[in-house]
Amino acid sequence: MPRRRCAGPKIGAVTASEKAHALLDGVRKLDDEWARAIGGLGEPELRAPSALPRWSRAHVLAHVARNADGLQNLLTWANTGVETPMYASAEAREADIEAGSQHPAGDLLADFVASAGRFEQYAGAMPDDAWAREARNRQGDPVTGVVVARMRLSELTIHLADLDRGYDLDRVLGLLGPLADDVVQHAISSRAAHLPALRLVADGSEWTMGAAPGATVRGTGGQLLAWLSGRSDGADLDRAVPRIPAWG
Repeated sequence: MPRRRCAGPKIGAVTASEKAHALLDGVRKLDDEWARAIGGLGEPELRAPSALPRWSRAHVLAHVARNADGLQNLLTWANTGVETPMYASAEAREADIEAGSQHPAGDLLADFVASAGRFEQYAGAMPDDAWAREARNRQGDPVTGVVVARMRLSELTIHLADLDRGYDLDRVLGLLGPLADDVVQHAISSRAAHLPALRLVADGSEWTMGAAPGATVRGTGGQLLAWLSGRSDGADLDRAVPRIPAWG
């Protein structure tokens, strides 16, 4: 008889595996969007500056490719229980991004597509009960497989705007539907040390930062995410907010 697969613990009204697969649908959608955005890029376009200081578009592609491999390591850790760090070291991470950014255009684009495909394939084959198991991120904090999927979706979202190919964060979030809320929430969760107590409101959604609700700040989802990720100073929001460090 076929074995019944365990649905795993629930997150709110859905199981961990159901939430993970919803996030993976968003990852696949953005992988397709990235393919359209980078299709046909040649040497001049890849060596041109991105929206990130000191990084070319080639640096952005190399970073997102190595992020796919690093997050696949964390899924492997959650799935198998064998400690598999995201990167060998912070220095190795930086060296791999710099080396990758110097590859010829064809090799760089092929590496990007292949790394995205490897992540999709591994994540798509994860057992349902593995999504609730834990690994540890670069900071040493525990993260479940579901959080790893959300990390990948967030990276694809923010860096597609960084690529400076006609996408702003509102446009990218608009591709994700309800999953846009997960990306904003991930930015809040991962940047908590830099954030004041505020209530954020955008597009019918709201998020609370800090133990007690503070002042309400309104903007579009993209404007809030740009501020949370250090891509803007928040001047386009309806209330003054402090500048926070950029998310790498």
